[in-house]
Amino acid sequence: MEATTTAPRGRGGRGGRERILVAAAQLFAVQGINATGMEQVAERAPVSKRTLYAHFRTKSDLVVAHLRDLASSGATLESVLTREDISPRERILGLFDRPAADTAPVRGCPFIDAAAEFPDPRSAVHMYAREQKLRMVQLVTASVRELGCREPAALAEQLVTLADGAASRAMVLNEADYGQYARAAAEILLDRALPGTG
Repeated sequence: MEATTTAPRGRGGRGGRERILVAAAQLFAVQGINATGMEQVAERAPVSKRTLYAHFRTKSDLVVAHLRDLASSGATLESVLTREDISPRERILGLFDRPAADTAPVRGCPFIDAAAEFPDPRSAVHMYAREQKLRMVQLVTASVRELGCREPAALAEQLVTLADGAASRAMVLNEADYGQYARAAAEILLDRALPGTG
């Protein structure tokens, strides 16, 4: 029952790290991180356990690499905040759009999910998730500053709280369109923070 015996012909020894990350992403999305064992990842990849541990010494190493991969892929909630082809307001309100990739079940924010599964704030996974959530608020702060909104730091915290809350509720309720409710609240917050209003 060696995982390597089920590998497709011609795969050679290359691309093992990439296959591991793809397998981990698939399993984490369906089962969650803690419910996914390293053996399952090796089998799905397919790679030997020796190859898996050569690339990722611990499960935490694998999870952080998975999260880094997600962050750089543009497939996270925060990715809309770095777009230069849309206005600052559209970037902010894009946080509440239906996810481009329809998945079943609906997944919330992968960084919040990971932090919940690694609750120790000193763990590498939790620290990386925190770093991404802090980056998110910095990007939103920059966008509200571009709009000229009053009290941009406080407004940014309110907006990211709405976005993260909507993503979490969308996951719990398995309702991909749930962000529409938070978007309506975000529009009110933005309008009231603009100069000459309030």
